[in-house]
Amino acid sequence: MLAVLPGGRGNDLARALDIPQDPEAASQLLASGRIRELDLGEVDGRPYIGIASCGFDSDANRLANEAPPALGNFVYAYGAVRAWAAWKPARFEVALDGRGLAFQGDNVAVANSPCYGGGMRIARDAELDDGLFDVVMTGKGPKRRFPRFISKAFDGSYVDDPSIHVERAREVRIAADRPFTMYADGDPIGDLPVTVRVRPRAVRVLVPA
Repeated sequence: MLAVLPGGRGNDLARALDIPQDPEAASQLLASGRIRELDLGEVDGRPYIGIASCGFDSDANRLANEAPPALGNFVYAYGAVRAWAAWKPARFEVALDGRGLAFQGDNVAVANSPCYGGGMRIARDAELDDGLFDVVMTGKGPKRRFPRFISKAFDGSYVDDPSIHVERAREVRIAADRPFTMYADGDPIGDLPVTVRVRPRAVRVLVPA
């Protein structure tokens, strides 16, 4: 069983579970919390709990991880802005429970949780315990849409944009026409092509009663 103590820059798992951002308040759940069973994602056998993504996010995460610590939670916005300036769309091939599709675009996110990057809700309807991923695929579009996308990411309406396509699946295989590193919960977890699988209710976490 896990107890989540917020201490990173994003704290997105705590946010998704309504765990207080204050460490002292979060520690009170050891006495008052209830147990919730959550799914885990696995990228070629390596576990993660939030969102694994590749494409534009590969560049943005790398730049955020290289950013000065003084930027704090703003590293994600910093990484996104810098990545977008040089970004060129890629061709992705995605298999969802064996059903294949291909598209030209910017990003593929395999979401177990609704948010990442310090509160960006790019998979608004994802549930941590439904046994399914929300696979959010961002299609090709004009660069000028970037500011709109940032606001939509934070208010949860990202998936409503016409260039976004969302599917649900238990197993997702992703390949692209150029090399990408997949990042999960802010850290590199594998290089494309990868296979992502869900492990239903694989971890027990203390959450608010």
